[in-house]
Amino acid sequence: MNAELRALATLEQAELLRSRWLWLGCALYAALALLFVGVGLRESSVLGFTGVGRALFSLSHALVYLLPLLALFATGPLVPRAREDGSLELLLSQPVSRAHHLGVALAVRWLGLAAPLLVLFLAAGAAGALFGWPVPWGFVAQALAVCSALLFAFAALGLALSCSARSSAHALAALLLAWFAAVALLDFGLIGILLRWQLAPQAVLVLAALNPVEAARVALLAGAEPDLATLGPVGFYLADRLGPTGLVALGVGWPLVFGGLALMHALRRYCRDDAV
Repeated sequence: MNAELRALATLEQAELLRSRWLWLGCALYAALALLFVGVGLRESSVLGFTGVGRALFSLSHALVYLLPLLALFATGPLVPRAREDGSLELLLSQPVSRAHHLGVALAVRWLGLAAPLLVLFLAAGAAGALFGWPVPWGFVAQALAVCSALLFAFAALGLALSCSARSSAHALAALLLAWFAAVALLDFGLIGILLRWQLAPQAVLVLAALNPVEAARVALLAGAEPDLATLGPVGFYLADRLGPTGLVALGVGWPLVFGGLALMHALRRYCRDDAV
């Protein structure tokens, strides 16, 4: 089994290094880091952060919108593309487990996105320390945990959509729809619900928290501003009910649970259906 996993990991690693999305993601990471670090090292403050703290806070919130898209496109085309070029039939003719193939593919692609993210945050912190700014390493750890969990959630969702799509075109449409729904459509939907029906605040908060992106955003905000004063009464309600630790746990835990459920669905479809 170890030899099987090593062989699959080597295969996926070679595919990863040939993929354009990996290098595109690294380029976007570097561009965002240069932009926000350059702006954040000026004499200004946001939520009590100055210098590198402000840069990391702004960078992490920008990544919340970018990471789901990168994760979806890292895993979404996996099965339809392999089916169309014939490599999936060749792979499944070998003595390998379908579950192991899917699990290794997810792990390698998640690491391909999470490892550059770790380097990005450490480099931004080192740049701030070089200029003599205090680095909020606690917030750096929280942001890394939240962003890594968000990557896992959407990489697993991409796999689930990949195993359900019958062609690359269908997979692409499903990936774009999932990203739009996560980063934009749900907010508009919640606003529409509030305008149409008078729901209890608890119900609205639960509906918002079901979106891993929203949970990650609140967790990042709680890491920078524990009382969530920026959100007004809603922020005070969340800070009083869950507290900063609970909000960070929600921002990490729910994406992990969401990703686990998506992975289970992907495994069921991939192992039981006719993948070829």
